[in-house]
Amino acid sequence: MSSKRKNDDNETGEHEQETHESVESMHPHSVPKDKQLRQKLFKNAKNDSQRLIIILEKANLEAVSLGKKFELLNCDDHMNQIRKYKKDPAFCRPDITHQCLLMLFDSPLNRAGLLQVFIHTQQNILIEIDPQTRLPRTFKRFANLMVQLLHKLGIRSTNGPNKLMKVIKNPITSHLPIGCRKIGTTFQSKNLVHPKDLVPSDDSPVAIVIGAMAHGQVDVDYVEDTVSISQYPLSAALACTKIVSAFEEAWGIH
Repeated sequence: MSSKRKNDDNETGEHEQETHESVESMHPHSVPKDKQLRQKLFKNAKNDSQRLIIILEKANLEAVSLGKKFELLNCDDHMNQIRKYKKDPAFCRPDITHQCLLMLFDSPLNRAGLLQVFIHTQQNILIEIDPQTRLPRTFKRFANLMVQLLHKLGIRSTNGPNKLMKVIKNPITSHLPIGCRKIGTTFQSKNLVHPKDLVPSDDSPVAIVIGAMAHGQVDVDYVEDTVSISQYPLSAALACTKIVSAFEEAWGIH
């Protein structure tokens, strides 16, 4: 479902302090420089077992060569390249992933240390993002960071040695807790549930798959159940919002 790109400032009004980083490209052309991520300083929750794991599937994150630089392919800026490579503009929407990530990482659930996020791209690239990552607020900076990540395979914090974003090995199931319940979401599912029904009755972790694309549905073989959380089609960002809010309410996070 198409969504408008959001470049809002964060609620706290904090200005991101970031430093430039050159990228060692695997390609002969240079990769645009961008600003690094800063690491948040809030604490993770002590209970490592109880958490919500969000997997953004079929994310449209693809770098394309434009002369001597690379950019993140998107339908607003690269229609010539989209026509050249005969791609569907509906599947050139990295802004959808950006919207989802801003919502997820700004949430109280994440600040409580009870959220974990993975991205699985249309090109079968698996990305893990540290829960303490402060993401760029604007799409342009986000796009530049994604290009760096896709070429360097990792982005480090400016105030620590940790990699806040990194490409990891497939499959996603090897990075999930043993026995973790895995649930897919799609509007086409006849199993309509309230988001609060997805919250485990015990303290076990649960993984929920959300499609990070404009159209279509996610068809993956690792989920045990597939549900719909609304009788109406939802954007990916709104689906993230409804699910995270339900878990926050159930777990008493405000």
